[in-house]
Amino acid sequence: MADLGNDGKGNAHHGAGDHLRPDGSFDGERFLHGLDAIFDSDESNDEAEGYMLRALADAQDAGDDGGQLTVLNELIGYYRSRGRHEDNLPMIERSLKLAAEMGLEDSEAWTTTLINAATGMRAAGRYERAEALYLQALASAERTLRPGDRRLAALHNNLSMLYSETGRARQAVKELGKALDLLTASSPDPGTDLDVASTHTNLALALLGLPAEGGDADTREARTDQAMGHASKALEIYEAGHLQANPHFASALAGYGQVCFTSGRFGRAAGAYRKALGIITRDYGQASDSYQITRDNLEQALEAAHRAGQKEEEPGGGQGGTAGNRHEGESGKSGLPPAAQAHRHRLSGLRLARAYWEQCGRPMIEARYPEYAGRIAAGLVGHGSECYGFDDELSQDHDFGPGFCLWLTHEDYEAIGDRLQADYEAMPQVFMGYGPRERSVRARGESRRVGVFEIGDFFESITGYRQAPGEDKPHEWLLLDEATLAAATNGEVFADPLGAFLQTRQGFKAIPDDVRFALISRRLGMISQAGQYNLPRSLKRADGAAAWLAVDEFARAVASLVFLVNNPLTVGYLPYYKWSFAALRSISTRLATRLGPVAGELESILRLSSAACFGGAGFGEGGKGAAPAAEKLIKSVEMVCAQILEELQAEGLTTSQEGFLEWQRPYIEAHIVSQDPVLHSI
Repeated sequence: MADLGNDGKGNAHHGAGDHLRPDGSFDGERFLHGLDAIFDSDESNDEAEGYMLRALADAQDAGDDGGQLTVLNELIGYYRSRGRHEDNLPMIERSLKLAAEMGLEDSEAWTTTLINAATGMRAAGRYERAEALYLQALASAERTLRPGDRRLAALHNNLSMLYSETGRARQAVKELGKALDLLTASSPDPGTDLDVASTHTNLALALLGLPAEGGDADTREARTDQAMGHASKALEIYEAGHLQANPHFASALAGYGQVCFTSGRFGRAAGAYRKALGIITRDYGQASDSYQITRDNLEQALEAAHRAGQKEEEPGGGQGGTAGNRHEGESGKSGLPPAAQAHRHRLSGLRLARAYWEQCGRPMIEARYPEYAGRIAAGLVGHGSECYGFDDELSQDHDFGPGFCLWLTHEDYEAIGDRLQADYEAMPQVFMGYGPRERSVRARGESRRVGVFEIGDFFESITGYRQAPGEDKPHEWLLLDEATLAAATNGEVFADPLGAFLQTRQGFKAIPDDVRFALISRRLGMISQAGQYNLPRSLKRADGAAAWLAVDEFARAVASLVFLVNNPLTVGYLPYYKWSFAALRSISTRLATRLGPVAGELESILRLSSAACFGGAGFGEGGKGAAPAAEKLIKSVEMVCAQILEELQAEGLTTSQEGFLEWQRPYIEAHIVSQDPVLHSI
């Protein structure tokens, strides 16, 4: 069945202590950035595991309980997804003990920890313990989550799996019905909603497990027909939402395959299982429980199809591509199309840069500049999608190829800067099949993105400042837009023996609280004016262009607010518009991210705006007109605003119940200590 729990991720390119800042504190953002890199990695599971265990030790050494809990929850998901249940049990108990010691009861973090622990116990077959934890999580969720929170649906979904696995099919169906109702009611567009699709798959499988008793309505044939409807609906949603690259697509395919097998469509079942097996190989590896089960199901389906004289065929619906790159399966046996198989071997820009540094850059410095080897920082930070980890094949047509940055102090740059740049340029221009590096006009000369830099010059070229403004200069902070700060603080630092580069970079990440509160206030103003006030008025005037622009301003302000509420010191800054949603999706998957569900809801709002602003006959919206979409759009905007208000209250930033967010601004600005008028609204 599709599982809505957490999946572990990791990156092996770190050693002990590598997640500690110069002051000895645990760098949670660096750890999570490394976890995200596993999606590009071909590293073995053992190396990924080692990465997380070293991070856990670093968090423990730093005395950071929250950091330990973050790592533990990732480890729990990692072990569970790979069937290593005995290794998982002590991690689960440790996470529960730690969360209790931190006093997290009656908090969202406690609810999340209970869900992850219960899911791990269920996967390990410890059903009695898992059920107790799920029920505890439900009770906690009623106190800590709002009634329409989608995590409630995920909890009902996971509890249904336990009931199904313990032979309580009717209870499983009941829980799934609750989950589907919650998800459908809370989703702006259920027809393209991943969680709705997963729940349809789970319902299909649960229906197959119901006993065929009673009258005609309860016959096995009727149950199978119902199951087929849900399984097919799941594939339709994946196709309509272009979600086939998501790992959970394998669950939908496998569920569809099981329904087909039960109904005697063995050839189609085999096709679905084979496609699912390719995705599982890619995302979870061949040592996982999912791989073993799906492989056995494929063999049974092929044998049954042969006996029945049926040919293997593609599953109906949801037949889009499965491009992605997390794990590599056997060549030619993955079930992926050739283009997707080739895609697996692509290196991300950050991984290519790190490898180029380790194999070419570091040896060159140690050989030619031994007296400076313990002084030079190296990494990849700045402009370009690869610095954010968002690059793909399309990104390789410009400013891509072997390259990294070397950062020197002013004194060292004066002494060896020009000579080191010449030696950098003399390194191999083709590396690991990439290169020479293509440079656009905007990435040459003083604007070059890789090579040798003096630390102050590097940050000045991006921000206009050699170091971050002081806390007593809020007007200078407000001149720095978030996209600029994102470019100055993204990427990875491979080495920094002196800590000078990291210290300067950290200064730009540590936005003063007074400035952050002022920006939160400004974003609330735009959210309320554009989304709550001008959008519905523009729609009533049938001014689709004005409404469209209002949605754009609303989405930009909400996206910025998510980063500001979570604090850029922890999650970084919102990058420029091209990568805003990629960044939102990235942080929304992290444990305890505030306003995490908003990323998906914003995307649904943007989809709805097409029909709401310009819908109607002749526009391709089915001729139903814009009114239904407009009504749904306004409702979705208000739902996001309600979540924002709830989060502001939970963070102690306001005590007001006022739903029009403009009126929350005085409560936010009351937290600003400085009396500087630039920080306060009129």
